[in-house]
Amino acid sequence: MINTHVKRGLWVCGLLATLGLGSALTGTVAQAATYTTVSSKTLTKTAYHKDSTKGALYSQGHTYKIANLKSYPNTTWYATQQATLKHGNSKGIYLYVSNKAGSVKGWVWHGYLAKGKALTGMTYAKGATAMDAKTGKIIWSRAGNTARPIASVSKIMTLYLTLQKIESGKGSWSDVVDTSSKGLIMMGNSASCGGFKFKTGHKYTVKQLYDAAFLASSNNAAIALGQWVAGSNGAFIRQMNAQAKTWGLKHAHFVSASGLENSDLRAFSYSYGSANANQVSPNDVATIARHLITDYPQVLTEGTIGSKTVDGQLCYNYNNLLKGRKYYQSSLKVDGLKTGYTPLAGYCFVGTGQKTGKHRLITVVLHDEDEFTETRTLMNYAYQSSSMND
Repeated sequence: MINTHVKRGLWVCGLLATLGLGSALTGTVAQAATYTTVSSKTLTKTAYHKDSTKGALYSQGHTYKIANLKSYPNTTWYATQQATLKHGNSKGIYLYVSNKAGSVKGWVWHGYLAKGKALTGMTYAKGATAMDAKTGKIIWSRAGNTARPIASVSKIMTLYLTLQKIESGKGSWSDVVDTSSKGLIMMGNSASCGGFKFKTGHKYTVKQLYDAAFLASSNNAAIALGQWVAGSNGAFIRQMNAQAKTWGLKHAHFVSASGLENSDLRAFSYSYGSANANQVSPNDVATIARHLITDYPQVLTEGTIGSKTVDGQLCYNYNNLLKGRKYYQSSLKVDGLKTGYTPLAGYCFVGTGQKTGKHRLITVVLHDEDEFTETRTLMNYAYQSSSMND
């Protein structure tokens, strides 16, 4: 049982705010406060994990702090008791939890925890998220609202706007795209920035460039598509940002149709804006991907193509979660979506699949070192959530 009175003594600064019952204190010593136990009960041992950057475990009488939750980011906490405490006009629900070994235990406000075991095996990704594609609910995230460079993952927005123009009847797959720019030709021949070569005087269709941008992540193909969509590179980038605003994305800003940074694009006369790179948060990347696969589900079929020859050039899909690839796991049924890498952005990947009996899942890992292993770990973890069940 919890003491109904807290005696005068040492007090942790910010205790009331951490417990969710009042304003933060500004000192280490506080006046005695009365907490009334409204109700309490024993729980069947239930697993929880940290669901906030705040929170701490406290002693039974709440007179001293035992541990900050942020010090145990990958710990599964097991709750065995629950109590409702009243302080003034406020009530709070608390859980008595301990780690698996039982070496760390105490009382914590329930709002700082979420049901389910903690995710382990996500070591490298600086930003990540797992989204239920059906509902848009975020199942798990790390720095989910922190914008960071996303490299060629940016191309999912370019693909979306290309498909939007075609589906609206304002363009067709057979339209010939102007690829005569010296900068784009140079980019295609670049060892570090190239991918799909534009031959002088040769004609390329929207479909050819779409395949090159999607499968081979061709940067010059993506830029050429953007110019076809909006009339110029600058106009297309403004359209990217306008679309992000239409969707209510608060942590997304684009300066590049391809995902290359301006520090690279400058050599080809395709730099734009004052920022060096596209900056998008994991949650906003997942939202863009959700719109893409919801509005244009054909990308899921296209995303499973391992490689394709386009105008005599091999366009290889580097999604290594596809069938036949190194990180393939049959139960995950991965059918997309987009890889990305620059030294600044690190390895990035937005993946999607639909496990049997589950909702479709979208995952994003940004600035990773082991993007496919960590995506697979994240997918398997997210599918444990009851909200993902059909």
